[in-house]
Parts: sequence; C-alpha cells; structure tokens
Amino acid sequence: MTPFRCEAIPTETADRFRRTGRDDRGNPVRRVVATPEGGFPCRHCLRPARAGETVLLGSYDLPRPLGIYWTPSPIFLHEAACPRATTANAVAPIVRVNPLVSVRAYDADDLCLYDLGQVCAGTEVDAPLDRALADPRTAFVNIHTARPGCLLTRVTRLPG
Repeated sequence: MTPFRCEAIPTETADRFRRTGRDDRGNPVRRVVATPEGGFPCRHCLRPARAGETVLLGSYDLPRPLGIYWTPSPIFLHEAACPRATTANAVAPIVRVNPLVSVRAYDADDLCLYDLGQVCAGTEVDAPLDRALADPRTAFVNIHTARPGCLLTRVTRLPG
C-alpha cells in the first residue's frame, strides 16, 4: 500500500472549540453524551467516543478542497483533551468502525476525481484508498461518512 497518514484536525482547532464553546461558523457547540450504539467519532484522536463520554458537536471548515468542492462539515470532538492522532500507515479507527464511508480523491487544483471515488464499509476501505493514493493525479483523499456526509479524516501520502 502507498505510505499514508490519516490526518486529524489541528490541536489548535480542537482547543478553540473546547475553550470558546464556538465552532468555525460561530455557532455554539453542542454537548452530547455518547451512547453504546456508537456514532461519535472524535476528529482529533480519530477514535470513537466510548459510551458515557461527552463529545462536542460543531461545524468545521475543511482546509481542502478549496473552491467549488469546499464545504463545512459537522464533527464530533471529545470534550476532554485527547491526544492528536499521528499514526502512519494505519486507517483511523473512526473509519474502520463506520458502516459506510465515502472515499473522495482530489487533485492539486482541488477538483474531485470522480473515477476514484468509492462508497464502501469502513472495514473494506483499504483497496479504494490505496487505488486513490496510487493514482498520480491524487493530491489528497477525504474520507466521509457516506450517509450524512461528515468528514472523518483527510488522508495524505507520506514520502517513501
């Protein structure tokens, strides 16, 4: 597989959400208690919240794609500080546990590469992710939840 990293949101962003109680759109963040059914993926540590943990829900301004395909995304974030994910060459746990994800590849001009997009179970993301990263047109990949469309993580190639 092409060397890669699943990128978490910046720590500065997570800290700002927690400190100010406001999201990137100026809305108050909502506090939600995670349930046993799941569905509360933290975009900073890239792990699902455990039942009973409090998470924040707010709107996040994606850094890319820019232009036509840019969109904000709802995200969950642990209310308590958590370590920023930094693991290389491993699919983020919040992707793996998601029943349906959308793999979206973009080029250097932030245009969506439709022929590389795929919807699959999070447990089956390796092949479509590798196909997108192996394509020389791909600058980065965003993985979203397929039903609501929320960003889970951006994926970038690593040197080597």
